[in-house]
Amino acid sequence: MSLRQRFGEALKQAMRDKDSVRLGTIRMINARLKDLDIAARPKGIDGIPDEEIVSALRNMVKSRREAAALYLQGGRGELAAKEDAEIVVIEEFLPAPMDDAALTLAVADAVAETGAGSMKDMGKVMAALKAKHGADLDLGRANALVKARLSA
Repeated sequence: MSLRQRFGEALKQAMRDKDSVRLGTIRMINARLKDLDIAARPKGIDGIPDEEIVSALRNMVKSRREAAALYLQGGRGELAAKEDAEIVVIEEFLPAPMDDAALTLAVADAVAETGAGSMKDMGKVMAALKAKHGADLDLGRANALVKARLSA
């Protein structure tokens, strides 16, 4: 089942369950996807692929974490809790992240595969990681590991 189908089924279930937080979050995800689809049309793309959807979801989680932290600093715990509830719903649609050992191994393989020897080769390594692991890859964690490996 594609991510778009999962969103549709989850939306219907949230309506049946009268779960307003889940319903609102899934509608927000669908609105974001529609915006991305519209932006991709001039490039001849009818609907963005699942890898780009996962990337958009990760960005949504990141922005909500940042907003929640700011709300907590401002003494607005109720708004931070709302952001946290949205994060929980969004993360249900994300693939399970690679564990540290698997990510370290993937980075080592990509470095060896590309023959990278310095920070100049970081782009090649990241491209190889994206091509091989796609949506399963947490780019932030991978980026840090590649930097550490190439600067050692």
